[in-house]
Amino acid sequence: MADTLQFDLVSPERRLASLQVTSVQIPGADGDMTAMAGHAPTITTLRPGVLSVEGPEGTSEYVVTGGFAEISSQGVSVLAERAVPRGDMTQEHLDEMIEEAQHTYTKAKEVFENEPGPVDDAAKLLSDMVAVGDEIGLSSKQPNL
Repeated sequence: MADTLQFDLVSPERRLASLQVTSVQIPGADGDMTAMAGHAPTITTLRPGVLSVEGPEGTSEYVVTGGFAEISSQGVSVLAERAVPRGDMTQEHLDEMIEEAQHTYTKAKEVFENEPGPVDDAAKLLSDMVAVGDEIGLSSKQPNL
């Protein structure tokens, strides 16, 4: 059997997972990455996406909206801003997440009128949330930028 590592996923509301896994696919802000036993110590921020874990009991997927992951040779700890098991994701959840991202984008445009950096970051967040909806097969209702 392949080497396993400890995987923990928590959000502000609750602990969603604590189990032994063989790999964790992470939607990192700088690109997707896979962590396995023996991985070099790393900390990465998360972008909205689907976090997937594979282990002896099969594959589990979680929709995350952001946060960060701490990776070591023995485990992966993910602290998510918001996380929902993919099987529990509903259109209502997605609509709420996209609405929050749309609000963040609108507010950034007002506050940072002549500063493209924060506005671009908020637009990227909104775009990533729409992409999550597409990836999991829910309608994103394409908000206007």
